[in-house]
Amino acid sequence: MKFKKEHTEHNSKNAHSDEHPKEKVVAEDQNKEIEDLKKKVEEKEKEAAAHYDKYVRSVAEFDNYKKRAVKDKADAIKYGNENIIKDILPFMDSLDRALEHDTGDVQAFKDGVALIQDQLLCCLKKYGVEKIEAAGKDFDPNFHEALMQVESKEHENNKIVSEMEKGYLLNGRLLRPSRVCVCKKTTHSETNNINDEFEITEDSEE
Repeated sequence: MKFKKEHTEHNSKNAHSDEHPKEKVVAEDQNKEIEDLKKKVEEKEKEAAAHYDKYVRSVAEFDNYKKRAVKDKADAIKYGNENIIKDILPFMDSLDRALEHDTGDVQAFKDGVALIQDQLLCCLKKYGVEKIEAAGKDFDPNFHEALMQVESKEHENNKIVSEMEKGYLLNGRLLRPSRVCVCKKTTHSETNNINDEFEITEDSEE
């Protein structure tokens, strides 16, 4: 019986000795897992901080971009015509000199002004401005504005007799229509009506 008891105690001790290393291994694994998780959390926190810093920088850069865009737009509106004005200023100088130079020759003065006008038109053409040629052309409501109608033996019906104001295109789009005088032929019946009215008027006067 004593042998059996000692054998049982020995087995119990062996069992306890086996359990301790297992618990120790489990605890070590848990501690290692906790340490790994801590490291991962620290890494994620660093990544989150870096992303937040990038976000703050991006918001600041976008805000600065919007401010620059507003300023650039305002400057474009305010100074958008600077180049064309610089190109036109020499013609103002030429006109000033023409007005100061009095030769008493009217034709020479007119020729000088015409030359300046041609140079100005060449300058405007550089920016896409073209003059509409209207005199002698068919009336086109897309490019012409009729201010009056006259009867002309030298022109066909609906032809432009004269220009009262030049029209211009800007890159092919109408900038200002030509204001013109258009030929309106009267029909034979209209002429007879006018003659009949004239005869009636004469008879009434008699």
